[in-house]
Amino acid sequence: MSRYVPAFLQGPRGMLILMAFAMAVSMNAWFALLNNFVVERAAFTGKEIGFLQSIREIPGFLSFAAVLLLPFIREQNLAFLSLAMLGIGTALTGYFPTEFGLYATTLLMSTGYHYYETMNQSLTLQLIDKKSAAVHLASQMKAASLGTLAIFVVIMICFYEKLMLVVQAFFGVEDPFLGFNLGYVPLYVGAGLFTLAVAVFCRAYYPFYEGPELQTKTLFLRSRYWLYYALTFMGGARRQIFMVFAAFLMVEKFGYDVTAITLLYMINLIANIFIAPTLGRLIRRFGERNTLIFEYVGLICVFTGYAFVDDHIVAAALYVIDHLFFAFAISIKTYFQKIAAPKDIASTAGVSFTINHIAAVGIPAAFGFIWLGNPSLVFFIGAGMAVISLLLALLIPRDPREGNETTLSASRPLAQPAE
Repeated sequence: MSRYVPAFLQGPRGMLILMAFAMAVSMNAWFALLNNFVVERAAFTGKEIGFLQSIREIPGFLSFAAVLLLPFIREQNLAFLSLAMLGIGTALTGYFPTEFGLYATTLLMSTGYHYYETMNQSLTLQLIDKKSAAVHLASQMKAASLGTLAIFVVIMICFYEKLMLVVQAFFGVEDPFLGFNLGYVPLYVGAGLFTLAVAVFCRAYYPFYEGPELQTKTLFLRSRYWLYYALTFMGGARRQIFMVFAAFLMVEKFGYDVTAITLLYMINLIANIFIAPTLGRLIRRFGERNTLIFEYVGLICVFTGYAFVDDHIVAAALYVIDHLFFAFAISIKTYFQKIAAPKDIASTAGVSFTINHIAAVGIPAAFGFIWLGNPSLVFFIGAGMAVISLLLALLIPRDPREGNETTLSASRPLAQPAE
């Protein structure tokens, strides 16, 4: 079968890239359609969307449990199984357009997504060497962007009627085929089944790959990783404001429909496809500290802009810029890879996803109530989070490694084994 598989999909790198592509198809189909689907079919308000997003983050909060499964199932198999769950949950979404139906399918989809991401991070940091990790992570991001772009093109075709309305509004073009609108259910089903098929293929085709170190299969927190934990926590908190409320702002305040939202996503994706390879090289050249400082300064400006924006074009520009800054999160992963003991990677991947989702579980629901009273306050809080992240980034040393994890701790030699 290997002769039918392209060279760039061979080996562990190819496996990780293919899974990233498949993950993006289902996850972004779910996200791109979500706000319009829940408003049109389930009459959601900010309160319900906040609860749904909090439910979506519960499996992320419980990601540490993935580590407890490792004595019974290989990391690769758990990654394949999780990818399959993501596909099944996405495929079922369109069939349950009720409040509790959407909560249930979201929980299934999200469990697959978060456990896949936990295993993907662990496998990547084990199987890819430190020198090329940033570039490979950028390649995974590019693959995910291509997968997302592919599903967005399909969405545009399936909502052809709405696309033509956008074209007519901007250019005054008449279209003789106005009226084609395939709808939500076929999109959810198609995206989910594609991801499920890729998971089955990966399990059948790829051999099992082993990292250089036997992984610790128990849960722990190490004090020397505290800065990584803190950056991960703040990243999860501010990410929710973008994922939930920036997108909802575009729909509720500016009236963007599913086609307009998809066009914004497509702009982001095209930019990511070209920027991702360069970003990997920039991280390798300028280091994690400088990259993250640049990101957080930019985010302070973006979130402040959200709080004041009244023009839909400016809001769209802020949305695109905000999305591009997500790519810089690669730096947190490569920072951890440099400071971590190799045997700690799998367990810390699970723990870090839980830390990432501590705030994420509560923020959508709590901020949903804040949104009802003052939407701008949500984004001012986001700017404050970016300030805290900036202060933390300043503590990353210019040469992070085992024994030199932060600027607050003197570089120390690693413990030597007894003779």
